[in-house]
Amino acid sequence: MRAITIEGGHGEADALKLVEAPRPTAGPGQILIAVKAAGVNRPDVLQRRGLYPPPPGAPETLGLEVAGEVVEVGPGALRWTLGDRVTALLGGGGYAEFAAVDARHALPIPDGFDWVQAAALPETVFTVFTNVFEGGRLAAGETLLLHGATSGIGVTAIQMAKAAGCRVIATSRGQAKADKAKALGADLAFDSDATDWVQATKDAGGADVVLDMVGGDFIPKNLACLNLLGRHVSISLQAGATAEVDFRPVMGRRLTITGSTLRPRPADEKARLAAAVEKTVWPWIQQGRLKPVIDQTFPLAEAAQAHGRMESNDHFGKIVLTT
Repeated sequence: MRAITIEGGHGEADALKLVEAPRPTAGPGQILIAVKAAGVNRPDVLQRRGLYPPPPGAPETLGLEVAGEVVEVGPGALRWTLGDRVTALLGGGGYAEFAAVDARHALPIPDGFDWVQAAALPETVFTVFTNVFEGGRLAAGETLLLHGATSGIGVTAIQMAKAAGCRVIATSRGQAKADKAKALGADLAFDSDATDWVQATKDAGGADVVLDMVGGDFIPKNLACLNLLGRHVSISLQAGATAEVDFRPVMGRRLTITGSTLRPRPADEKARLAAAVEKTVWPWIQQGRLKPVIDQTFPLAEAAQAHGRMESNDHFGKIVLTT
């Protein structure tokens, strides 16, 4: 099969090369998917740079989510049959023509979705669900504050929070991106470069949950925005992994500071999460309350250009590779 490798083990985007690679097979409890499309995510960029190695046992090939057709069913993978259209969360291996995956980590493609739309779902939907609704305990009537509102995670979080009956305050770098976030459903959207978004959030009643992908000096600012019993959830640290925090307000307002990663979680935990997502989020999709926003698609052979697009930070929504 054709797959993308990182020439030299790590490097810039031009290190991504299309090669011939062994085709995987479906082991016990697995299905083999003929990949039609694969999502491109920030962790792929970090892995390419040598900053985010795959967990033990995961393929070295990039790619954390795919959509395609089941072409082989391993022993014990009872739910799926040949020809089923699925989208799946992977530990790696998505930038290829075939991918083997734990059958419990695959979900049926929603009615009316094409391959590209389906491939854009798992990584962002699973991430938002486990961090915002499980870790952050966001409930109907509460307010979510999120940054990077036009990223793949951002556009998904806005739609999922609104589907759950919540208010959304979003920030982005540049007014044009803030306007896009507002058009997508955010109740308030601020240009973080030009607005005192901390004061603006406080003036708007504060936030109950913050989904933070920035880290660094954003963390104390986020905490300042939180209401009594507020929850701060970190999922990325693009501006740095350290911050100076005055814990007196944390104690006084009984705040919770937490965070998580998705990729290294045990297979059983991902299976539990997949079932929860199918039960809660898939109906939102079928009702038209959540739809992937696709920025651009690239052929598999142009994975380097896809990474360049992501690193430009000019994208709105998801970047997807097609086979």
